[in-house]
Amino acid sequence: MQKYLERKAYGRLKAWKESERHSTLEISGARQVGKTYLANKFADKEYQQKIYINLLDFSGELFLEKYHELRRRMSNGLMCENPVHELIRQYDPNFKDSKDTIVIIDEIQESAEIYNRIREFTRKLDSDFIVTGSYPGRILNKEFKYSSGDLDYLEINTLDFEEFLMALDRHRLYKEMDLFGGSDASVYHELQKHYEAYCKIGGYPGVVLQYLNNASFEDCQAELLKIIRLFTNESKRYFEDILDDAVYDNMFSGIARILAKEKKGFDKDSFSEELQGIVVKDYSSNISKASVNRAINWLYSSGIIGFAGKLPECSIMDFKARARCYFLDTGLANYFLTKIGCPKETVTGIVNENFVYLDLKRRTVHPNEIALETPAFATWGAGEIDFYVKSAGSQKTYAIEVKAGKNAGRTAGAAMENKKADYLLYAKGNTNGGKTDNIITIPIYGISKFQF
Repeated sequence: MQKYLERKAYGRLKAWKESERHSTLEISGARQVGKTYLANKFADKEYQQKIYINLLDFSGELFLEKYHELRRRMSNGLMCENPVHELIRQYDPNFKDSKDTIVIIDEIQESAEIYNRIREFTRKLDSDFIVTGSYPGRILNKEFKYSSGDLDYLEINTLDFEEFLMALDRHRLYKEMDLFGGSDASVYHELQKHYEAYCKIGGYPGVVLQYLNNASFEDCQAELLKIIRLFTNESKRYFEDILDDAVYDNMFSGIARILAKEKKGFDKDSFSEELQGIVVKDYSSNISKASVNRAINWLYSSGIIGFAGKLPECSIMDFKARARCYFLDTGLANYFLTKIGCPKETVTGIVNENFVYLDLKRRTVHPNEIALETPAFATWGAGEIDFYVKSAGSQKTYAIEVKAGKNAGRTAGAAMENKKADYLLYAKGNTNGGKTDNIITIPIYGISKFQF
């Protein structure tokens, strides 16, 4: 029997159900992050009746047939007081419209007609509705409309480190761990070992389940490659010409090469221009900036990559968007950095930084814990600070240095000495943590426990 992977988002699903005035819930996220599994698990446990429709399989074909048949009948004079109720009853004669019934429509991006009826789902039935979709294909389809006020949203990502520990039945160890050295040394040693494994395999549910089965990194990587191929092949149908395919195939490696560059921002004026330069140099001189931009925006909208901003001279008011790019899964980052030939130490350092980026990114979502639209790195003088954070609550600022070993970040220290930051926070490997005045050191895997 396959192990159930506990997700933090389950609590948000329950809160949505218990809210008196909730709307249809749209669950979004990248391919293979567990949206469908979580929605079905929630429905099976919390409702008496579940109706599941997948617009990419036979159930979806049948549902759309019933929809078009009902539309024809109504255009020919059929009087129907509640067409949405009639549609679902036609699809499933056992349908009972009540608070104990939930209807899940999966792969909603496959039908603009159904997506545009969400307002009617919410307003004309007592049953609950969830729609899910892996790709933002509707963004490229002008037939899709947006039902403002009739949708609640929930984004699902790959498993974070805490969820990974839940799968290993070691989350309690993490929750009880003292961030500043107060726990037994064996606790930090074990958590560091689990963290290193997580950085290698990432948090895609299928990959984590493979790891739980036999703890083989090779098998986990094979599973990750399946996910990459699936995403790449299915995404190509949204591209208009063969040149876009050529860009897309090499986009991941190009992003990894940019991550591996040690510099402040980019040589070019933007991330897309920097990436275009790499792709053109390495693959084809005929690739346009427009093609690169389409591929970048697709990867971003699909939950594969995320952006960080830049704060010149630690100035919050001078925020520059899209100044750096990260993968939204440590397994992806580790795989592509290794694939392009980065030395092991370089891979470790970048993946550590990517890990902290992902934690900070979660804190920018409502209700946001930190300021700015995205996490940001900062410059001070001739140096660079890995991340610069302003707390949305206390308004205190933190210069964050991410280190795999015991090295110190001089630039962050200089920024604090010049009163550009209230605190210097080291997120480091091979440490038990500690505090000295305004200098704070924590184990890097404990970043989610730290309160800004």
